[in-house]
Amino acid sequence: MAQKMDEGQLRERMAYVMRAMDARGLNRGTSGNVSARFGEGMLVTPSGVVPSLLSAEQMVYVAPDGSTPEGSLKPSSEWQMHWGLLSRRPDANAVVHCHSRHATILACAGLEIPPMHYMVAVGGGSSVPVAPYATFGSAELAQSVVEALDGRAAALMANHGQIVVARNLDAALAIAEEVEEQSAVYWGTLAIGGPKLLDKQEMDTILQRFKSYGQKS
Repeated sequence: MAQKMDEGQLRERMAYVMRAMDARGLNRGTSGNVSARFGEGMLVTPSGVVPSLLSAEQMVYVAPDGSTPEGSLKPSSEWQMHWGLLSRRPDANAVVHCHSRHATILACAGLEIPPMHYMVAVGGGSSVPVAPYATFGSAELAQSVVEALDGRAAALMANHGQIVVARNLDAALAIAEEVEEQSAVYWGTLAIGGPKLLDKQEMDTILQRFKSYGQKS
């Protein structure tokens, strides 16, 4: 089992994940944000800092009451969404939100990712649903996303992007990458008549197998 990260390591990993999303085409500019459970609250990326300039020290601690330490940078405008998830999901320690191209295309069309490939199950269900639209940074958006992710690891956000919760930052990044890949595959099938879907029995089998798949560190 992987050793638990201390605060410095956690901050460094958050900066790494933001840079990785930028390098892998999951984000552009200052879009997207990352958080990790820490103590009674969370660490979240600051608002408006491009990944190439982001440092570990700039991560913002947000207490359960929404307060931040004096002198810290302004937290991401989506901090309420991150805290809404972490405070309601004891199984999750990290949240990754990004505006990856194909996931955002589907989200803007209001299309969930259906059970067209077994890897759709990486999102924790037989499909990847779409959370109803609400203004970015609002309490309404936080609630919409919390509801869409009930029992799941990933969801699309209508007219916005995608959101992932996971046991750690690396797992969240990996799921976000796979959601983008499945979004691209689904988008491609729509150009040639749409996908042939897997049935519920098969998806239930896949979801059960995913519970023991890979390394659970």
